[in-house]
Amino acid sequence: MTDRRTQLAANLAKVEERIAAACAAAGRKREEVTLIVVTKTYPASDVRILSELGVRHVAENRDQDAAPKAAQCTDLPLTWHFVGQLQTNKVRSVVGYADMVQSVDRPKLVTALSAAAVRAERELGCLIQVALDAEENGRGERGGVGPGGIAELADLVAGAPGLRLDGLMTVAPLTGPYAGRQQAAFERLMEFATLMRAAHPAANMVSAGMSADLEQAVAAGATHVRVGTAVLGVRPGLG
Repeated sequence: MTDRRTQLAANLAKVEERIAAACAAAGRKREEVTLIVVTKTYPASDVRILSELGVRHVAENRDQDAAPKAAQCTDLPLTWHFVGQLQTNKVRSVVGYADMVQSVDRPKLVTALSAAAVRAERELGCLIQVALDAEENGRGERGGVGPGGIAELADLVAGAPGLRLDGLMTVAPLTGPYAGRQQAAFERLMEFATLMRAAHPAANMVSAGMSADLEQAVAAGATHVRVGTAVLGVRPGLG
C-alpha cells in the first residue's frame, strides 16, 4: 500500500504540474481548473489514497463498479461524478451516490433522473454531453447530443425538479471534422457554453480534456478536466 501511495502521489504531482503549466500558458489562474480523477476499474483503496492526497473529485463510468465503491467511501469528503453513458434502468442506483451526472444526452434520461432525485430528496448536478462527431440533431458514437439538441435539453434540465443545470461536457471525438483536433473541439464546446449561459447564467461548468489532451482543454477554457490514466496508471482490462 505504501508503494501504491508513493506511485499515486508522484503521478498526481506530475498531473498537477501539467495543469499549472497549462494554466500559466493560457494566462489563467490554477484555481480556475478543477481536477477530476477518473477511478473506473480501480479499487476503493485507491480512492481512499487519493482522498488522503487531497483529491476531492472522482469520476466513474459504470454503475456496477461505482455503486459498491462509493458505498465503501461514504466517509470521505468526495464529490462523485458519473461520466459514462447512462441507461435509465441504472438511474436510481446512480442518483444514490453521484453528486453530478456529466452525460445527460436525451429527454428520457432527464425525466428519469428528475424522478429519482426527487424520490431520494437530493439535488443532482447535470451536464449536457455534447457530441462533436454527431450531425446537428444526431447522437455521438460515445453518447452525447448533437449541437442542435443542446438548448432543448438544457431547458428541460433547468426546469426539472431535483436537477441543477451546471454546464456542458464533451469527449474529444475520434471521427468527424474534429477528429485529431482536440483544441478546436474544445473551443467549439466553449462557444456552445457561452450561448447556453445567455439563457442559464449559472451553468458555467465546462468539462473537457483527459490524460492525453488536458493542456488543450485548459487552453480552450475548460473549468474541469477528467484524468484517469495519468494518475492511476494504464487500466487493467475490463471484464
